[in-house]
Amino acid sequence: MESKPQVVERPFCWSVKGLVKILRMVVTVASMTFFIIAQAPEPYIVITGFESTVVFFFIALYICRLDKMMRWLFWPLLVFGLLTTVCAIADSALMCRKLLFNPSGPYLKSSATHSGE
Repeated sequence: MESKPQVVERPFCWSVKGLVKILRMVVTVASMTFFIIAQAPEPYIVITGFESTVVFFFIALYICRLDKMMRWLFWPLLVFGLLTTVCAIADSALMCRKLLFNPSGPYLKSSATHSGE
């Protein structure tokens, strides 16, 4: 009778994959911090914030071992879908707010430039 070699699983945080994901999270949060300090355009800050949130959720899901517990559910699709829905709702709320405060848009001609005519 042949014996199968036992596979010893290391905790996610100490595996190569875990360390790479944690390092990616640190680099992304650092770049978002630098964007905020440098007062970079808002899309840069939002994109790095979105990426750090996604990486954080992946790390949390792997630590909780949800990928092993729920094999019937394609959970990355669920996580990305929910996160994208939340970001779309927040984006539309911010756009509506911006349009309420500036309904004419950014290209309104001011009367000061045409006063000499």
